[in-house]
Amino acid sequence: MIPYTVNIKLAARTLTGTLNLQNKTAVDWGWQGLIAQGCHSSILIIDPKTSQTIQVLERHKANVVKVKWCRENYHHSLSAPYSLRLASADAAGKIIVWDVVSGTAHCEIQEHSKPIQDMDWLWTQDASRDLLLAVHPPNYIVLWNGDTGTKLWKKSYAENILSFSFDPFEPSNLALLTSEGIVFISDFSHSKPPGSGGKKVYIASPHASPAHTKPVPAVAPAPTGAKKALNKVKVLITNEKPTVEAVTLNADCLQLSYLPSKRNHMLLLYPREILILDLELSQTVGVVAIERSGVPFIQVIPCAQRDALFCLHENGCITLRVCRSTNAPDESGAATDPEQCVQELVYDLRSQCDAIRVTKTVRPYRMVICPVNENNAALAVSDGRVMLWELKAHVAKPALNPCSGLSPLYSPVAFCGSPLGQNQKKIQDLSLNTMIGQSLVLGADPPPGSPQQEVQLKFLLTGLLSGLPLPPFALRMCPPLTTKNINHYQPLLAVGTSNGSVLVYNLTSGLLHKDLSVHSCEVKGIEWVSLTSFLSFATSSPNNAGLVRNELQHVDLPTGRCFAFRGERGNDEPAIEMMKVSHLKQYLVVVFRDKPLELWDVRTGTLLREMAKSFPTVTALEWSPSHNLKSLKKKQMLAREAMARQTTLSDAEQSSVESSVISLLQDAESKSEGGGQAISAREHFVFTDTDGQVYHITVEGNMVKDGARIPPDGSMGSIACIAWKGDTLVLGDVDGNLNFWDLKARLSRGIPTHRGWVKKIRFAPGKGNQKLLVMYTDGAEVWDTKESDLVPGPVHSFVRVNMVSSLRIGRNVNYRILDIDWCTSDKVVLASDDGCIRVLEMAMKSASYRMDEQDLTDPVWCPYLLLPRAALTLKAFLLLQPWSGTFTMDISQVDYIEKDEIKGLIQEQLNSMSNDMKSVLQDPELNLLQRCLLVSRLFGDESDLQFWTVAAHYLQSFAQAHQLSLSVPEGQAPLEGTQTTPQGHLDICHDTLCESFYFQKSLCQKDNVERSTPRPSES
Repeated sequence: MIPYTVNIKLAARTLTGTLNLQNKTAVDWGWQGLIAQGCHSSILIIDPKTSQTIQVLERHKANVVKVKWCRENYHHSLSAPYSLRLASADAAGKIIVWDVVSGTAHCEIQEHSKPIQDMDWLWTQDASRDLLLAVHPPNYIVLWNGDTGTKLWKKSYAENILSFSFDPFEPSNLALLTSEGIVFISDFSHSKPPGSGGKKVYIASPHASPAHTKPVPAVAPAPTGAKKALNKVKVLITNEKPTVEAVTLNADCLQLSYLPSKRNHMLLLYPREILILDLELSQTVGVVAIERSGVPFIQVIPCAQRDALFCLHENGCITLRVCRSTNAPDESGAATDPEQCVQELVYDLRSQCDAIRVTKTVRPYRMVICPVNENNAALAVSDGRVMLWELKAHVAKPALNPCSGLSPLYSPVAFCGSPLGQNQKKIQDLSLNTMIGQSLVLGADPPPGSPQQEVQLKFLLTGLLSGLPLPPFALRMCPPLTTKNINHYQPLLAVGTSNGSVLVYNLTSGLLHKDLSVHSCEVKGIEWVSLTSFLSFATSSPNNAGLVRNELQHVDLPTGRCFAFRGERGNDEPAIEMMKVSHLKQYLVVVFRDKPLELWDVRTGTLLREMAKSFPTVTALEWSPSHNLKSLKKKQMLAREAMARQTTLSDAEQSSVESSVISLLQDAESKSEGGGQAISAREHFVFTDTDGQVYHITVEGNMVKDGARIPPDGSMGSIACIAWKGDTLVLGDVDGNLNFWDLKARLSRGIPTHRGWVKKIRFAPGKGNQKLLVMYTDGAEVWDTKESDLVPGPVHSFVRVNMVSSLRIGRNVNYRILDIDWCTSDKVVLASDDGCIRVLEMAMKSASYRMDEQDLTDPVWCPYLLLPRAALTLKAFLLLQPWSGTFTMDISQVDYIEKDEIKGLIQEQLNSMSNDMKSVLQDPELNLLQRCLLVSRLFGDESDLQFWTVAAHYLQSFAQAHQLSLSVPEGQAPLEGTQTTPQGHLDICHDTLCESFYFQKSLCQKDNVERSTPRPSES
């Protein structure tokens, strides 16, 4: 028989909850395909494809305010491998560069002690991949080496710097958003700081003065709402003292960003409008305005693949607006209104997602989009949720568009830079530029007979990560693993919340197992009565008489069934202080604040005893681990054997058996089987009163007996909690003293911890494991209580106590502990006031761990988790397989010079691909250009993606031109209507790499804008 084994090794992890206001801008989506989000002082690493948290980084002592993934804009090799590097900055001015796979800090940077305003990695990585620019308050920009933590240079400016933006086309250009305006830097370099203070620019309106105010005709209606906003043309003014309007415009600016889709364009975000600036013209060429009843903007992310804007609104709605170029001005010479000609760029609303329900505690914080495909967005909400939206394209009905007034969107025919074959497989909605064609930007419909399809866009919610609700929390781990429950054991943690629900987490995966709405008020405590059921109690706010409504519920996990354990009791009575279930899960003690305790039978749900009013006030209580269950089971077995013999013995032999023994055994048997109940074993508990006196109570069935009383210890204050395991009893008082009793040797030892009130004490599970977890008002400690070797002579053994680890607020951590428990024999779980629950080793250090050693519920595609050689091997395997006529996804049979362990890790990555991706990669019609482009997207390789996009376009364009030249005989003119030039052009975001005719056309459009725009000096 093969022995059954179970993995009981739980990983250290952090269950996060609501965000702090300082975490508002701490979220980023990297080219590596992962999302980083700050949650108080921790950083979550989220895989958006599987909607699971795969890493939590903990080293900051203050709230995280910024996170930025390193760029991948360089050629990858063994010396420059794929790596998960993340920079994070906190409110205390510390910057940490992380090795995310191992969960360790690569370097730490500290310049000042104020919150970092902004930071970003340099996108030009030819000279170095490690350069990080940060804004240190109030007015410094510092360039750091993110690999060594070395400061390369530092530059100060006159105004307070709020944020900055790199020019994606010119690495020497940098724009700073300051408290008074914008500063343009044109000599940015990694080798030395900018030489000058930059060019200061302010935003103003040329029509604000009477000289530039145009009278409105009497017959024309006054413009209102968006129409009025569209008629406002704002310009950049320099070397002038700003007017009141200019100061107002600059103060209201929320965001500044260069457009990655076209050179020399920038957007400025205001609560109710977005300005698109042409920096060569120094004025606005587009305005996106909100109607008076519309929801204001929070954030805008411009796209690179298409001239489009992802906009986040205050109600949590994400909208996509795509640019539509209008026709050039009328060349017939007809008089036109100059104000009507300047609005050259129009951004049409093409799709929007559902809004969230905004409350005082639930607000949208930040939006990020996938930089590789630009068709996925993630919304971070203040309550800890991360909503993952995916943009989908579906074929539009022709009858709908004429009524909408919008120009149609067409999907491109090509797939990964090449025309799609007749039977070739493709991935739907691979990226934004595969969903929207270029005809819209050109302002023209596709030619007749074109296979392009008109499409409409919509957002689809594809993932949701939920966090814990607001603290406080009440924790209780399920009964520990034993040899008897190993076949069906699950490490479940019950978390009572402030809103009355009980969340049950499976700590193997860290995922939510059950979300149960049990109570109507804050959960105060939880006790498990089996592996699949628990008791929880909650108390309402007290009324004028100081009485509350107590709710004590029994919950069955498999069915979710809840019922009131105390029946109709609970209204208008003193609050429940605590409840304790006996070790055999037979009995329950309920302790009240100003009322004698109640003793219940858990199995039958009956009240065994309600103590008299003269019963002492209980300050601490604990059940003894000792009981007489084994002796009762032995008696039960003897009774069954005796009755079996009684049926087979002769009358003479039967008469020789003493009748008293038979009656005793039959009585034991009837006790065990009467009423279908299990054996009622004898258990006992101890409690202390307000004077510190210790009482001993014995319970057996429905019988309750008083036991010995131990007078109070003069060295102890008021006892606050008790823990009991084996022969060791531990008492903690409100003054921070721990008293260890060795019941076997009848000795005690007091230890003053000087930590204040001892809130809770828990012994670790496991036979012989004498570890002790102690919770104070300012932290927690782990102690180890052991018996020393026996000393020869009359001296007995004494209690030996060692402190294993300590955690103190202000010294190790910046959060306060709310509740504690053991989740395994060597790991503790802590609930804290920052809304997080942490599973830690006994050392109670960081909860970070190695990502490549985790057993995740869903496999994660991330080549960055592999060793450098393995990642490059995987890339080569996906690009080219010359040894076979067909592509395969099985690397185990390939004769690579790699260890089997490395091959296994590569195969895990191959298996984690989606079925659609595997099908396309194995398609024989997928050519090499398409494969290179697709693999560069899979790896999030920024430099490869740009190279193969340009290469695939021009190689395909040359092939089409050659084919067209062969179709026309030499010396013969082409027929009318015959295409003589290849269709399509490279996107304008590739700038000077575009075709000459298209680049010239874009310059002509800009020239038309400049000629049709009234200058500020014109009257």
